[in-house]
Amino acid sequence: MDQNLHSKYIQLQFILYEMESIVVGYSGGVDSTLLLKVAVDTLGPNAIAVIGKSETYPSREYEEAEKFVKSLGAKYKVVYTNETDNLKFKENPPDRCYYCKTELFTKLTEIARKENIKWIADGTNVDDLNDFRPGLKAVKEKNVRSPLLEAGFTKNDIRELSKILNLPTWDKQSFACLSSRFPYGTKIEPEKLKKIDIAETFLRDNGFKYFRVRHHDDKTLRIEVSKKELDRFLDEKFRNILIQKFKELGYVYITLDLEGFRSGSMNEVLDEAVKKKFQA
Repeated sequence: MDQNLHSKYIQLQFILYEMESIVVGYSGGVDSTLLLKVAVDTLGPNAIAVIGKSETYPSREYEEAEKFVKSLGAKYKVVYTNETDNLKFKENPPDRCYYCKTELFTKLTEIARKENIKWIADGTNVDDLNDFRPGLKAVKEKNVRSPLLEAGFTKNDIRELSKILNLPTWDKQSFACLSSRFPYGTKIEPEKLKKIDIAETFLRDNGFKYFRVRHHDDKTLRIEVSKKELDRFLDEKFRNILIQKFKELGYVYITLDLEGFRSGSMNEVLDEAVKKKFQA
């Protein structure tokens, strides 16, 4: 471990130690996995993981998140969030994530109060400040701490330390809820979320690691896969099976994005004025 990363690691432990007790909003992603690991190492039973389960949470991600917290020996709870009942969330505006995070952090605050826990924490890092993250407004409003950000961790730092600590998520694709698979303004509905969950689970079960399945309308899908996995995706036998599977979900046009996998591609249609309006 180089000295800069080691210093950030020590600083993260110190921050957590001073916090004394925390509830970690745990998604199973790269960032929250590292945060939870270090929190449990530092605070033991005074660190509680909370997994928010809802229709927007990929089913396989939930299974992996619960498996990890059990393997870590961490205290954890599962809460059911109801963001899909929120009319503003369902309308899918550019600040959709704000409503989702508000719902989650409200549930975490209730748990922290019941468990007499001082802080709630999330996995926000330095690089998130340079991205379109309307959910950060909810972080501020709900007084959520971001220990990785406070310790100066970038995404690369998180992946590097995760690898050193033998965490299974060190090279995992960035986590995003299923609602991010829909163009802004397209109504978020449970049956649509279920279709995307089935489609992405199919790709995951077939060994793909870096991908997204985007719903553009009731008949059209846009699939993003990493350039390293493109040749395998284009294998004729696999492609025919995929087409049949996805057409069974009701899609007619199944398209491949030639730019490949990239997190947050639905934000590419937003101009800077819109981003500034909704950013924290």
